[in-house]
Parts: sequence; structure tokens; C-alpha cells
Amino acid sequence: MARWIISAGGMGVIVCVLTMLVLILSVALPLFRPAAAVLKTRLPSPAVSGQRLLTAGMDDFFESAFVLDDAGVCHFADLLTRQWTDAVPLAPLGTAAARSLLSVTPHPDLRLSLLWNDGAAQLVRIVFRPEFTDGKRHIAHAVETLAAFPALQEMPTASKMTVSEEGAVTQAAFFAPDRFVVRRQAGADGDGEGAAAPIRTLDIAVDAADAVTAFTLDKAGANLYAGTRDGLLLHWEIAADGGATLKDWVQAFADRRAVTALAMVFGDLSLAVGDADGGITTWSPVSLYGPQTAKRLELTHHLPSHRGPVAALLPTLHDKGVIILGADGTLQVSHMTSERLLLTLRPDSPLRQVQLSLQGNGLAALDAQGELNIWQLRNPHPEFSWRVLFGKVWFENYDEPSFVWQSSSANDDAEAKYSFVPLVFGSLKATLYAMLFALPLALFGAIYTSQFTSHEMRAFIKPTVEVMAAIPSVVIGFLAALWLAPRVERAVVAVFTFALVLPFVTVLFLVGWQRLRRFDLAKRIEHGYAFLAVVPIIAFAAALAALLAPGIESLFFHGDFKLWLFQHGGTRYDQRNSLIIAFALGFAVIPIIFTITEDALSNVPKSLKAASLALGASRWQTAWRVVLPSASPGVFAAMIIGFGRAVGETMIVLMATGNTPILDPSPFNGMRTLAANIAVEIPEAPEGGTLFRILFLSAVLLFLLTSVLNTAAELIRHRLRKRFGY
Repeated sequence: MARWIISAGGMGVIVCVLTMLVLILSVALPLFRPAAAVLKTRLPSPAVSGQRLLTAGMDDFFESAFVLDDAGVCHFADLLTRQWTDAVPLAPLGTAAARSLLSVTPHPDLRLSLLWNDGAAQLVRIVFRPEFTDGKRHIAHAVETLAAFPALQEMPTASKMTVSEEGAVTQAAFFAPDRFVVRRQAGADGDGEGAAAPIRTLDIAVDAADAVTAFTLDKAGANLYAGTRDGLLLHWEIAADGGATLKDWVQAFADRRAVTALAMVFGDLSLAVGDADGGITTWSPVSLYGPQTAKRLELTHHLPSHRGPVAALLPTLHDKGVIILGADGTLQVSHMTSERLLLTLRPDSPLRQVQLSLQGNGLAALDAQGELNIWQLRNPHPEFSWRVLFGKVWFENYDEPSFVWQSSSANDDAEAKYSFVPLVFGSLKATLYAMLFALPLALFGAIYTSQFTSHEMRAFIKPTVEVMAAIPSVVIGFLAALWLAPRVERAVVAVFTFALVLPFVTVLFLVGWQRLRRFDLAKRIEHGYAFLAVVPIIAFAAALAALLAPGIESLFFHGDFKLWLFQHGGTRYDQRNSLIIAFALGFAVIPIIFTITEDALSNVPKSLKAASLALGASRWQTAWRVVLPSASPGVFAAMIIGFGRAVGETMIVLMATGNTPILDPSPFNGMRTLAANIAVEIPEAPEGGTLFRILFLSAVLLFLLTSVLNTAAELIRHRLRKRFGY
């Protein structure tokens, strides 16, 4: 019965562990599902004779869509009934007798920059909103004019307009082949008393050997970028007063291939560049020569190439994705940070213009036949890739590729950073410092207790150490953070002085002990109570260290160790650091290592020890040369189990460290471990989101790490048992 009950219990444990693993994996696996696009509907062009369709768009509910023709008329369609419902002409602008649109530049938020045939410029927005009439829901639509500029004296080739959050309107009008006219008008607050602010006009001549082939503005209208036929990138900074400064120019491609498309990636820091060979790259402002130097455009990411020349680039609205439309009519969706090709569309009829819905879940496109195509997109985790988790990534506002974990920031435009490397490093760092503190104490304590002390003291010491395991880890973390850390900070030099003084005090004590051995009391202490002699050694060493520490700090560290450490070592002393973790986590690990090691040593047959002593070996030689090798399988298992206990600890490292995910082996700063990261992040992670699933993936990684350690320990234990079996 006992055998069956134990077997059933063991199988139950295995089933529970595997069930937990399956549950965790089921949450993490959607990260690996590829993006998908489903064609929802395809509508023929509206019956408008002689008009050319320029752009299209859709709402977020897959119920309404629009197309804009070159006469300036928006045609709206009901996607549920597949009928064109009405046409809305744009607000009159200019004086041309036959008004028509020369060019339309779509923005990713359903804004359109319009250039009319009389040179007037306009920025409009297509608005879809759900409304209820007689209890029935329908999608209402409208065309709002956000800004307008009158015609220039000359006719531009292309135009792009933006409106900043402060209401400032900026237009970049391009005159082929190498000239810009920038017009800027401040918002209502810019001139006071509600009066219209004056329009400031600036003429920019491109000092380049070849013609400009692409240009773009950021949302604030403060930066103008241009690309040329010979592969040159130019960047002007436009001041609020209308002035412009050429901040940077870069030869983007060594073979001087043409730049064919430009777009600002979400966040308006990085510039996406498409070229004539189908290459897609992103460029970001980087301080190449130190934090205090000026930032220059630097190539940061290579996205998967297109098969032909890039015709247009459109950034997504909620992440660092880029939609690439090729001259051959094929479409790709890539992500800048992960450098993943998320999706490729090759419809039967080549695409000529594309636009995303505001939520990014729908794609409207006009093909070569003038038909409107509506796709439903599913792309929930574009920023995820193995390279992001374990490779160096060049994030925006960073001067070089780095391993960074930063799941949130104060700015919604900032990209999340999901590198596991700082977390794995933090887990191993915390474990290493804890094991450096715990292993010597636990192992030598177990050797002493099992081999040198009396039976009565062993019966007292072992249960006492085992009771230490019953102390809740949250209590240990609380005491380490609020009691131990401030005291170690005030006496950090004394702590290191104690570590140096203790061996010398011990040697001196042993020299003196030789003179005391002839007394009966000393002989009694030597036979099973020698640990009592350690108490005065430690007390004297601690007192001596406290006495010497101020002088050492004044002599070697100019009176302030923490300031010296920062100035000469470039390292800050954090109050909750690896030293605190070594003491606190080591204290939690000692009982399990001590108990298993002591059991393994005590189970070595007494005949082996008796034979060794009979041959003239001392008790120490017997313990070191006979008992310890024979018990090595159990000792090794104790070490690995203690290691796994330290790796998976949560509350101590959560409370006693700064939880900073950094890559620094210094003992004077903290870390963030995988387990603590899950505890910190999971309450704030939206269920089903990328962060939520990545945290579950990190739990899988932690599970696999401990499983691999335990499996390796078991294999090595079996080999040791075969070698030292008894």
C-alpha cells in the first residue's frame, strides 16, 4: 500500500507540474502566431466618368469606406450592403475655374494633404463616428478641413501639411527638382486675442548634386527630411519663427542608389527610407561621439527588402511598424525594432494606394483597376521576436545597440523594450552572490556538525538550522531592505575590513590555542564543542574591523568610500545591492543546503570512517578524503537544489534590490531577476497583451532553467554515485 500511495503521489506531482507548464505555454504561444490578412470585400469604383481615384480609407468597424477622386469629391460606401451611398465635395478653396487635385499625400490617421491645381494647399480629415437614430446604430461620416494655405506664386510639384498639438500649421511645398517653400502659421495662442497669426514663408534651396526624389515632415512640422536620386539624406530643423537650419546630411547608400520614399515612424524620431533597389532602412538621431555631442542621422535598422523599387511608405499608428508599397503593386508590413517581415500581400491586381484604419485592424487599398479592396488585419504582437528577447537591439534615443528591459514609459510614443538578457543576468548575479555566501557556511557547517561535534550538539544544531527554513521569505526580504541595508551602507568599509581581518584573527587565535590545549577545559571544547571558540573570534574580528574602518576609509578612500567609488570606479553605491542579496538570499538558502549535505555525510557507513582512522588518518583527513567523496552525490544535489531555490526566489529579491534591470556585475548595485520581474510587471500588464504573454514566456524560461539544472544535477549525481558508491 505504501508503495502504491507513494507512486501515485509522485505521478500526481509530475502531472501537476506538466499541467502548469502547459498552462503557461498556452498563454505564451500566441506570441509566435504570424500576422494574417483576410480580404473582407472588394468594391468596384464609383460611377464617376473621367475621374481618377487618388486615395482611399475606411473606418474601424468595417462598415464604411471612402475614395477621393481628382475632382476633390469624397465618395462613401456602405461595406455591409456593398453600395456607394453618397459623395461629399471638399470645401471650396482657391479661384481655379475647373478645380482639381494635383496630388494627395495620405497620413496614417485619415488626414490628407491636398494640393489643388491653382497651387492652394489644404489639410483635411475624414471622420467616421457611430451614431444612433431611432434606436438604430449607423456610421456617420464627414470631411473636416483642419488647415489651408492660399496659392503660391508658382505651382509646386507636391505638398505636405501638418498640424502640431499646439495648433501650428506647417506646409512643405516642393518645386522640382531641388527647392522647397516652407510656410508656417502659429496656432490661435501664438498671436493672442484670437487673431490669425501671420504666415511665415521660408525658401530652402537644396544644395545637392542631384534631384530630390522624396520628402516628408514630422507631425510637429519642426523637421523636414528629403532624399535625393543619388542616395543623399538631408535634414532641416524648422524653428517656430520660420527659420530653417540644415542639421544633417548623410550619404545613405554606398552605391548611391536613389531614395524613393520617406516616412516618419510612429513617435517621430526615426525616419523610414525606401530605395530604388527595394531596400528599407530606418535612420535615427544618434550622439555618435558621446552624450554631449550633437545628434546625427545614423542607420539603425535594416528591414526585410522588397522585390522591387519602393513606391510608398506608411507608418502604423500604434507601434513601430511600416507598411511598404512596392512599384510592382505588392505590399509588405514590417516592424522596425524587431526587423520582422510580418505580412506580405500579392493580390491579382497590383495595389496603387493603401491606408490603415485608425485602430490598425483594417487596410483599404486601391488597385490598378480602380477597385477598393478591404482587408482585415490580425497582427497582435509585431514587436516580438527572438532577436528582441536575446539580441542587442538599437532602440530609439539610444546611442548604440543595447540589452534593455523597459516595459513602459511616460510617453505613449516610446517603444517597449523586452530584452530577457538583463533579467537572466540579474537572476544569475543574485544567485551567484547568494551562493558565494551560503555555500561555505552550509557545507563546512554540515561537515562540522556530522563529523566533529558531539551527538548531543548535533541533535540541537540540525533542528535549529532547519527551523531557519520556516522563516517566510517576505520577512527576510523586509528585514534585509529596512534593517540590514541601511546598516551595511553606513558600515560598508567595516564589512570588507571584517572579511580581511577575520582570517588573521583566526590564525592568531589558533597560535594561542596551542598554549591552552593542555588545560582540561580546552580539551573538552575540542571534543565536540569547538564551535564555541569561534564566537569570541568573530566578536573580536568585528570589533577590530569597526575600529580600523574609519582610518582605512580616510587613508585609502579620502574619507568617503561611496564618493570615491563613484569618482574612480564609475559605480554608484545603491543601498539595496548585491551584498544585501548575498546575506538575505544566502540566509534563505543555507538551511536546504545544510540539511541535505549533513544527511548525505551522516549516511556514509561508519566502517569507512573507522578504517580510515585505523590506518592513522586524522579526523579531518578522514572527513576530507573519505567521507566527503563518498557523500559527493548528495552534496552536489544539495548545491544544485540550493542554486535552484535561489534562482526562483521572488520576495527577497523583490524587496531587497532596486529592481533595476541592468547589466553590471558590481556588488554595489542591484539587479532585477526573472521571478521578481514577473511579480513587478504582471499586475500592470493588460491581459492578452504583448507584455502579458512575454511575462508568461519568461515564466517558461525560468521553468526550463530550473528543470535543466535539476536534470543535469541528477545525471551528475548518478555518475558520482557510480564512482563513489558504497
